[in-house]
Amino acid sequence: MFLSRSLHKPFSATASSSSSSVSSMASHHLHHQNGDSTITTTHSPPSKKLKATPITPSELLAEFSHHHPSTARINNGSFGSCPASIIAAQRKYQLQYLQQPDDFYFNRLKPYILKTRSIIKDLINADHVDEISVVDNATTAAAIVLQHITWSFFESKFNKGDTAVMLHYAYGAVKKSVQAYVTRAGGEVIEVKLPFPLKSNDEIITEFKKALEKGKSNGRKIRLAVIDHVTSMPCVVIPVKELVKICRDEGVDRIFVDAAHAIGCAEVDMQDIGADFYTSNLHKWFFCPPSVAFLYSRKTDKIADLHHPVVSHEYGNGLAVESAWIGTRDYSAQLVLPEVMDFLSRFEGGIDGIRKRNHERVVEMGEMLAAVWGTHLGSPPKMCASLAMVGMPACLGISSDSDALKLRTHLRDCFGIEVPIYYRAPNDGEFNPITGYARISHQVYNTTEDYYKFRDAVNKLVNDAFTCALLSD
Repeated sequence: MFLSRSLHKPFSATASSSSSSVSSMASHHLHHQNGDSTITTTHSPPSKKLKATPITPSELLAEFSHHHPSTARINNGSFGSCPASIIAAQRKYQLQYLQQPDDFYFNRLKPYILKTRSIIKDLINADHVDEISVVDNATTAAAIVLQHITWSFFESKFNKGDTAVMLHYAYGAVKKSVQAYVTRAGGEVIEVKLPFPLKSNDEIITEFKKALEKGKSNGRKIRLAVIDHVTSMPCVVIPVKELVKICRDEGVDRIFVDAAHAIGCAEVDMQDIGADFYTSNLHKWFFCPPSVAFLYSRKTDKIADLHHPVVSHEYGNGLAVESAWIGTRDYSAQLVLPEVMDFLSRFEGGIDGIRKRNHERVVEMGEMLAAVWGTHLGSPPKMCASLAMVGMPACLGISSDSDALKLRTHLRDCFGIEVPIYYRAPNDGEFNPITGYARISHQVYNTTEDYYKFRDAVNKLVNDAFTCALLSD
């Protein structure tokens, strides 16, 4: 269901509830072999699944009533949003731990995480649950993969000067991680320079092939390709399947897909994509509380030696088991996925239906804003997922990253609008170019009025002859 007080009718759901609450598991015990360690899993007896009750408009409002009431929150992409019922489920897990920490650690935590991993395995069409590890976020997953690459350099499996290729659009923290790990180990990092705005996938593929050719120059080998699935800023859906195939054809050793936004926002299928590693956050577009992500590692002998960068008692028992215990901390965000699946079952088409409608609505709202402001989208609709880049009026005078951040703060503080702004440097010879793009998101809690509020705020700034030069640091 999507709330809209003026343009669209809400939708309802008829799907079945997908899994019973993990917190109710309390009957007989089964043993599961997981890597080198045996864990005891607690299951409830089989029970008849009840048909999910379609969520009503009032129930949907209640699920997100903790959102700031006067803020148009069109930035789901940054931090996601967690429904009230999932927050309540998380609190139950937290209390289970606080009531009896020893019992929780020895008898409950591993089975709960195994349940989460099993759900993820089915969601992404992986071959086996052993390919799924649960981690804090996509940045942690990147550290795991890059640590593995670094050791390959140190152990002389890779040669000094061998290369890693990544997109210029790559997330800032991941770009820095690649530099920190690969360059310090003796490798060279090559960025794929992409234009913006983008007109088609062909532009991405062409530039990617150029970077691979550069990476192989002078007899070097490309040891790692880091490919985004849905880039962060500017946001665009990358033709990940095509790029992975190109990497295979060119003999790239390891392929890591950083898909922080993807699960719940784009179609995710490990058999179809074919990467060695794939990570996505569950707290961005999959309604989990922050922070939780998965790392998929395709089972091959070549990439078997993976370890969590935080070494704890489970070291050597396989990445999935290592990741399930990295010390005393709050693991509750990693345990609520069964309840999230129940929540999703109340929407028509489940997560696939939500994803489809989010895409349609964000494109519709983006095109509405672009038409009013006389601008354009940053990419064709098919490359937008549940986010879209919308050009802002050139007269706002966005001339730097600092201007973009100050304008974002101004919109938040003075108009109650939360939306990221991207600065795009003008090309030589451009006349009156669009240098600022808003990254708008759409999630089930958004209303048409959220985007009208943004439209009207920008129109007021334009009518008042506002420019970013008027904003102080």
